Amino acid sequence: MKKSILLILAISFSLHMFAQDQTSSFKAGEWFKFKMSYSGFFKAGNATLQVNETNIGGKPVYHVIGKGWTTGAIKWFFKVEDRYESYFDKSKIIPYKFIRKIDEGGHTKDLEIKFDQTKHEAFITDKKHKTEKTVSVAPNVQDMVSTFYYLRNHMDIDNLKPGDEVKLDMFFDEESYGFKLKYLGTEVIKTEFGKVNTLMFRPYVMAGRVFKEEESLTLWVSNDKNKIPLRIKADLAVGSLRADLEAYKGLSHPFKIIID
Repeated sequence: MKKSILLILAISFSLHMFAQDQTSSFKAGEWFKFKMSYSGFFKAGNATLQVNETNIGGKPVYHVIGKGWTTGAIKWFFKVEDRYESYFDKSKIIPYKFIRKIDEGGHTKDLEIKFDQTKHEAFITDKKHKTEKTVSVAPNVQDMVSTFYYLRNHMDIDNLKPGDEVKLDMFFDEESYGFKLKYLGTEVIKTEFGKVNTLMFRPYVMAGRVFKEEESLTLWVSNDKNKIPLRIKADLAVGSLRADLEAYKGLSHPFKIIID
């Protein structure tokens, strides 16, 4: 059931995207936990994201770890245990290293990608198949996780109008992708923490076996300096999947909740 892991990816994608000024929207110690449900009734799994600090080659970097796993009855017939890691420059927010280690119902991958942002190359190590190769990438290319943190700090929300689209280059597994996101406007939603004014976005996905159409995902992030990912909905070929933030800590700024 790749539906659940696709939503986890989308969470991580929604999760770190958007800022209004030059103050960073995140910092080391930030942590989120999401709960997922299938067709509004059945609990499907959980996902977490954690921001740490370390260094690579003497350069200070953020180390983000994303985990996703199925829970409840679903895990008995389709077990998911996924781990994603990204190491990216603290000031430029460009990646130097990306790890994807997944097990989705027996379908496994174990990849490590190192980016040379000067030579514009990605060195890919497939640990499962014991292969290595180097491919050319676009300047300042992002990985799946760093993309979201980069957008979170660099998207100019103040000048976005409903219908506007944001595009950038993202590298995933062994290929480059043109990432595209549409801004839908604002909406007040009810959350675990109270009513929150949010920004709504729609990432474009590939229609087909999993998603009904290109615009099958909708996500909501807090309309404040944190840009907290609060909710994501996915219309699937069969049923729907929803994820909601249920716990957080280590925010950079106060979380704005509407008091009735």
